[in-house]
Amino acid sequence: MGYNLLKGKKGIIFGALDERSIAWKVAEKVVEEGAEIVLTNAPVALRMGGIKELGDRLNAEIIPADVTVMEDLENLISTAKQKFGGIDFILHSVGMSPNVRKGRSYTDLNYDFFHKTVDISAMSLHRVLQTCYKQDALNDWASVVALTYIAAQRTYTGYGDMAEAKAMLESIARSFGHHYGMKKKVRVNTVSQSPTVTTAGSGVAGFDDFINNADKLSPLGNATAEECAEYCVTLFSDLTRKVTMQNLFHDGGYSSMGAAD
Repeated sequence: MGYNLLKGKKGIIFGALDERSIAWKVAEKVVEEGAEIVLTNAPVALRMGGIKELGDRLNAEIIPADVTVMEDLENLISTAKQKFGGIDFILHSVGMSPNVRKGRSYTDLNYDFFHKTVDISAMSLHRVLQTCYKQDALNDWASVVALTYIAAQRTYTGYGDMAEAKAMLESIARSFGHHYGMKKKVRVNTVSQSPTVTTAGSGVAGFDDFINNADKLSPLGNATAEECAEYCVTLFSDLTRKVTMQNLFHDGGYSSMGAAD
């Protein structure tokens, strides 16, 4: 059941690949709450996933964009701005590590791969925000949320160089959150979600152990993709207008735990 928390708002959802994606769940939830959206992903991801079905069902235009290509992002943002008149929210759900995918140990990284990890998973947020900033595409009090993980603060050996990318992602959210907040009261936050079964997350070595251990330690248990989508709705809504430059843990309390009984 929707509460019309986003009635009249317009947004862009990055990263919906298939129905296991958090971005997919967010897209469904924001439309349920009254928003209109544009969906975007890299051209290769659009060929792999089922985003066309999602777009048809949600009446959402799909605009391909490689987040490492400025021309793609400039076209995406300008098209969305022209379509909507202004953008009220953005979900950044983008991350990929060639090193992790190819099973490279953290002590034996391929540095070309490492560069791609940071480029796709962290610098992309700066590109999106800078493009919006230069095009004046975000409305006053707009909200940008990027998905992250607690490996930005703590060591998880199977997470590899994605840990550095997530740490940089969170720093970009803080830094750009200051500049955009001063200019147009735009909010920029990251959400550190519980380990969640997605196509991307399942590629991390020992991922089942991540999930099981976090669920055991979390007083409330792991947060699901659907629950993450509901949380993102609150951050896109006017109910959180003074929340910005924060890394917000949505993990059932796991991030505050030490040893459990």
